[in-house]
Amino acid sequence: MKTFTLSAKNIEKKWHLIDATDLVVGRLASHLANILRGKHKPEFSPNLDCGDHVVIINAEKIKFTGNKLKDKIYYWHTGHPGGIKQRTMGQILEGKFPDRVLRKAVQRMIPKGPLGRQQLKHLHIYTGSEHPHAAQQPAPMDFGAMNRKNKKA
Repeated sequence: MKTFTLSAKNIEKKWHLIDATDLVVGRLASHLANILRGKHKPEFSPNLDCGDHVVIINAEKIKFTGNKLKDKIYYWHTGHPGGIKQRTMGQILEGKFPDRVLRKAVQRMIPKGPLGRQQLKHLHIYTGSEHPHAAQQPAPMDFGAMNRKNKKA
């Protein structure tokens, strides 16, 4: 018997479609990180990009538990003296790019480095219900009632 070693030519990438309406951000992000890395496949290899493509629609309708919309603050620095800036999660969701909250949550769950950046390119997030990936025929995924906030199963 020989030990199976996954190579780049053996990797088969699938496309998944997820409607993010009423899904909790942290739980969705952890599922997405596993799918992007390929940990849901039995032939997972940590040194190869064996994950799948994921298309997220309705990213502006995601939900948060607790008071995160007003309590969670994102900080950044402009590089100038006294240039610390801050914005709450609610302000980001109401702004021009509400998809960045979900993208940053997933990005922070993927390993840093060239492989992580390559895997993050397979995440496609859209704020409306339309997406340009119909030709790839993404299969719809449903995470069930466990990820829906305030809904009975």
